Amino acid sequence: MIVRQQIIAALMAALVTLVLAIPIVGVHIISEPGVIALSWDGWKVMVAVVVVFIVQLLKSYFIKSAVIFNYKAKFAPGLLIEKNRKLIISLVILFAIVWPFYASRGDVDIVTLAFIYVMMGLGLNIVVGFAGLLDLGYVAFYAVGAYSYALLSQYFGISFWICLPISGAIAALFGYLLGFPVLRLRGDYLAIVTLGFGEIIRLLLNNMDSLTGGPDGIGNIAKPTLFGLQFERQSSDGGLTFHQFFGLPYSSGDKTIFLYLLALLLVLLSLLVINRLIRMPVGRAWEALREDEIACRSLGLNPMHIKLSAFTLGVSFAGFAGCFFAARQGFINPESFTFIESAIVLAIVVLGGMGSQLGIILAALAMTILPEIAREFDQYRMLLFGMVMVLMMIWRPQGLLPSQRHIIKIETS
Repeated sequence: MIVRQQIIAALMAALVTLVLAIPIVGVHIISEPGVIALSWDGWKVMVAVVVVFIVQLLKSYFIKSAVIFNYKAKFAPGLLIEKNRKLIISLVILFAIVWPFYASRGDVDIVTLAFIYVMMGLGLNIVVGFAGLLDLGYVAFYAVGAYSYALLSQYFGISFWICLPISGAIAALFGYLLGFPVLRLRGDYLAIVTLGFGEIIRLLLNNMDSLTGGPDGIGNIAKPTLFGLQFERQSSDGGLTFHQFFGLPYSSGDKTIFLYLLALLLVLLSLLVINRLIRMPVGRAWEALREDEIACRSLGLNPMHIKLSAFTLGVSFAGFAGCFFAARQGFINPESFTFIESAIVLAIVVLGGMGSQLGIILAALAMTILPEIAREFDQYRMLLFGMVMVLMMIWRPQGLLPSQRHIIKIETS
């Protein structure tokens, strides 16, 4: 009887997949001068139907396997990794520093972009993972950081290194001003308001032509320098460039490696700051708020202050990431800050494991690098992305690397 129900459910899922897959992957519009025709690609539809049928049929087996895997993972020793944790971290950092000097320029550039998503994921993890606040407008603070640097650099000539903390502070200020009236809401209502705030910021940037350039954006944004040394062939201010100062031949790859190392430094600083925060009383308060707001209030903690601290500190990392993004790109416009960016960062947090910093790093690298590797499937990116999220919800709903909660046992005689 159970097998029959599983087969019926699998057939129904396959039928729904067939209906959805035909217009998405089966039918293609061919547009040529004077001719518009439809082409049929049936094998992709059949593959999708067969895969869904098999996965749905074996879903109960996957769930049982996941339960057994999670049960065994609780009793996995892990003593060797914990004992040599500092050594492993040092080796990973050393590899990350040395790697760009031997990798291709394109690979280094992709990983640099991934580091931007790592910074945003770590910041959103404070809001969603630790404090339990659902924020769907995180991209707004990313845009605030990017435009803060672009405008300060364009109108006042302020350098990247000075604008970096300023951008984070401005994003934190926007977070505080938004959070003060909004964080009294909970759940879906909070998510809707933050989503609306993200769209408001994008529309403002798109319509304030005199200040932000409107849809045309802001170009010729100054690149970061190393103690005033530019990484261009000729310095814009008549001074020495990096290769001239050290007597090296000019290479355009030097700038790519420098941006990579700068992004790596920002990620490491973000990890250091967040690790210190979650071990402080404010970090414990975030977790208490996430678990039970009523119990948190009964302990004498003010939930509003805790929410504001998490929201303000979390969005400041989006400001840092936006500042670096503007400096790396050299050009920004409102189309770089759409809702899909917020969705990707939120998916990174959920996929990596809420509260897990290592999981977020791995998820950000995977979600940035894998689409570049599989460029031939670019038109199916969101379809594959949704499929992965569904499989994760079935197989490992707590994320790739769920956070480990520290437990203290008191032995009683």
